[in-house]
Amino acid sequence: KDETPGCTREACDFRDHSAEFEKLNVVVLGISNDSLESHQHFRDKHQLPFPLLSDEDATVSKMFGVYKQKNLYGKKYMGIERTTFVIDRTGRIAQIYSKVKVDGHIKDVLEFVGED
Repeated sequence: KDETPGCTREACDFRDHSAEFEKLNVVVLGISNDSLESHQHFRDKHQLPFPLLSDEDATVSKMFGVYKQKNLYGKKYMGIERTTFVIDRTGRIAQIYSKVKVDGHIKDVLEFVGED
């Protein structure tokens, strides 16, 4: 979700390591239920060098199994579970990081994609 603390930190971590991903020929994409307009503002504000895709109707989130019931202070709602998918050159999902905690996540992803 644009401008939430976790998503902002995660996006900025990927931004701060974009040169490392580029050297490894890794394409970074972000996707959430936010609108394209919201994404553009978020991307500009945080100088993100990668595209942000909009899944406002949750079609993609549901296809990937990450649109789930969540609970915040006892209130239940539907939303995206923070997940990172590493998709290889053939289009196969090579790694899934579910219920991502931002601290240390970028290191884990870089280690995985650097193993080739």
